[in-house]
Amino acid sequence: MARDIPDLSPLALPGADIAVRVTPRAARDRIQQEADGAIRVYVTTPPEDGKANEAVRRLLARALGLAKSRLQLVRGQTARDKVFRVQE
Repeated sequence: MARDIPDLSPLALPGADIAVRVTPRAARDRIQQEADGAIRVYVTTPPEDGKANEAVRRLLARALGLAKSRLQLVRGQTARDKVFRVQE
C-alpha cells in the first residue's frame, strides 16, 4: 500500500463501527492512525454534496482491504467526526 495509507485490515470485522475524524480540503489524501488508536482521514475533496464523504469511504475501504460498498456511513454525514460500519 501507499505510505500514506496504513494497513487497517485488523479493524475490518463484519459489523464493526470505525470512528474517524475527517479533514476536507487537505493538501493530499492520507490516513493517520494516532498513538491512542484514533483514525484521522485527510482528503483533498471539498465537503460539497457528499463528495468528501465518498472520498473518505473510498480511502478508508482501501486501507481496510474492503470493497467500498461494504462500508456504510452511519453517523456524521455533515460533521467532521464520522462513524462507518463494516457490512457483512
